[in-house]
Order: sequence, then structure tokens, then C-alpha cells
Amino acid sequence: MKVARLTLWAVDLTSHETYFMAEGKTCATVTTHVLCLETDTGLKGWGEVCPIPHYLPAFAKGVPSAVAEMAPEIIGITPTGIDAPMRKLDGFLPGHPYAKSIVDMALWDLYGQATGLPLYQLLGGRTRRDMPLYHSITCIAPDEMARIATEAQATGIGQFQVKLGADADWQADAERLTKVREAVGPGPLVYGDWNCGASRLHATRTGRAVAHLDVMLEQPCKTLEDCAAVRAATGLPIKIDEGAFDLATLHRAHELGCLDAVALKLSKFGGLSAMRRARDLTVHLGAEICAECTWGSDIVTAASLHFAASTPHGSLLNTCDLASYVAPRLCPDAPTRENGRIAPPEGPGLGVTPDPEILGSPILKMV
Repeated sequence: MKVARLTLWAVDLTSHETYFMAEGKTCATVTTHVLCLETDTGLKGWGEVCPIPHYLPAFAKGVPSAVAEMAPEIIGITPTGIDAPMRKLDGFLPGHPYAKSIVDMALWDLYGQATGLPLYQLLGGRTRRDMPLYHSITCIAPDEMARIATEAQATGIGQFQVKLGADADWQADAERLTKVREAVGPGPLVYGDWNCGASRLHATRTGRAVAHLDVMLEQPCKTLEDCAAVRAATGLPIKIDEGAFDLATLHRAHELGCLDAVALKLSKFGGLSAMRRARDLTVHLGAEICAECTWGSDIVTAASLHFAASTPHGSLLNTCDLASYVAPRLCPDAPTRENGRIAPPEGPGLGVTPDPEILGSPILKMV
């Protein structure tokens, strides 16, 4: 069995509400790419990647170019031993992990279908029936953010990501964290996320103002060293996101003492193969994992859920049903949240199949 043909689509996804983040970043309508790798036996494996603007060294229009460049190396791959072909692609096109993640995901889907097993079995075995979700709250007025948190809590959500820094006002950020913390009461996890858009001073002033509260801070600054300085100055735990993208950065964050939790994202690391290695190291280092991706719909969500479902007990902080934040949904058979939790798809491989009418016409086809 070998990959015989490759097809790529581009689909615009619109968020149910615009996400405002630090440094003027916004996420409203973005382009996701969907890849199908079809074998000479007729199996179809699916992948998805959706970079958002100004977030990581990745951009949506780079996906088709990178996939087209790698296509001659992808055609002919035997998708039952994924590490070797992905290492080959790394040698052929250094870097570009976001573009490789869509290929790696589709190969894993084929691997699961060929063996008749869901991906969580191939990624280490299922460790839980379902996983806790966090709910991301756009950076707007503090009272409105508290209202959104209350509404999400009523659906069973028990973890809340509070976007910060849209107005570069540390006192407003402190008020956002305070009001969301008060709105959801004691117990639920609340953390403030600057998406590395705060200065060390801004984050420290905010953190000290809320240091009496049960909150965590997520990637306040661009460098791991500055994040560690904020942790030391505020005493608040830190979740690293943008600053952790390979094994070396995970080690560095741990050495600096700021790896309380970490977001392992498929597009950031380069797919499930690299994420497995990152997960094993993170578990060894004693940090908790948010299993997700940058953005996207049902295919990338399914991959994240399989990864989360196979993460060892005691090491999973949460996951994210990215598809619930956008329209259109790509896969009619995809799982949905229930009482603040979500289970991985059943069936072999990823366990989801996109609706061809939603995909529309492909932008790239190669054999």
C-alpha cells in the first residue's frame, strides 16, 4: 500500500465572534487547508492545518506551496511507518512544521485505517473516556468577559482562558482576571493569556495585582526568560504556549522554572509524530498538557482529541474543540462537547470524514 494521489482544499472558517488578543492580533475569518492522501488500495487519509495571522511563523498561503514542493516525496510513501517518511520530508524541506503537520496527520489517519484501529490506540492506548475542555474568552470589556464565562460554565465548562492585552492596560487585564475568577467561583481553572504580547513589566504588574487569586498566566512575554521572570516576581504558575515548539524549548522552559503547563499544538510541532515525542518529554518533566492546535475545524480537532485521549493520567490539563468556535463545520460525523467534556471519535484512524460539498473544488491535485 502506497500513497498514490494527493488533493488539497482551502476553506474559509469564520469565528462565531472575533477574537481580540494582545498587540492588535485578531482572529475572525481565516483559511484552513484540508489534505486528502489516497492510497493505491482506495483508503483516504485526511489532514488539516489552519494558521492564524501574526501568531506563529506560519501563514495560510504558505501551505499550498509547501505541500506542492513536498508532493513528489509524499507520493509513494507507505503510510504504516510514519516516522521514517517524516524524517525524509524534514531533510527534503527543512522547517515549515505547520505544513508538514497536515501531511503527518493524513498519514496517521491512513495508518489507523489500514490497521483498523482508532488513533488513540496507536498513540499509546486510550487512558480516559473523555477529556475536559477549556473555553477561550475574547479580550473585551471585563464585565462582558465575565458574562461569557458564566454562560460557558452553565454548559459544564470548568476551565477558562481569559485573553488579555488588547488595550495594553495592565489594570484592565487585572480586572478581567478578577471578574472572571469571581464569576465562576472557586474551583474552576482560570488563566490569563497574553499570547506573548505583554512586556515583563506589564505582566508583572498585572500578576501582582491578582496574586491573591487562584489564577495562572499563559505565555505573557515573547521569551522564556521573561516568562520565568514574571513567574518569579508574581509567584503565579505559568503555562507556556508560543515559546515551546520543540524538545529543546521544552527543556529550556523547565530549566527556567516556568513549565507548569504547556500547550502542545499540532501545527507548532509538525504533527502527531513530533507531538508524541514532545508529550513523552513533557510527562517526564512533570508539566501538564493542553492538547490542541492553532485553529481549525473538525479534522484537526479529531487529531487533538485522539492525542489527548492517549495522554497518561495526571498529565492532561485540557483540550479544545476548535471546531465549535467556527463555521462551517467540516465533518458531519465529528464529536461535539457534552457537559464541558468531549470524547475522541470512534472508528479506525481519525474517525471523521469531511463533507465534499463544504470542501468545494480542490486547489491542488497531484498523482
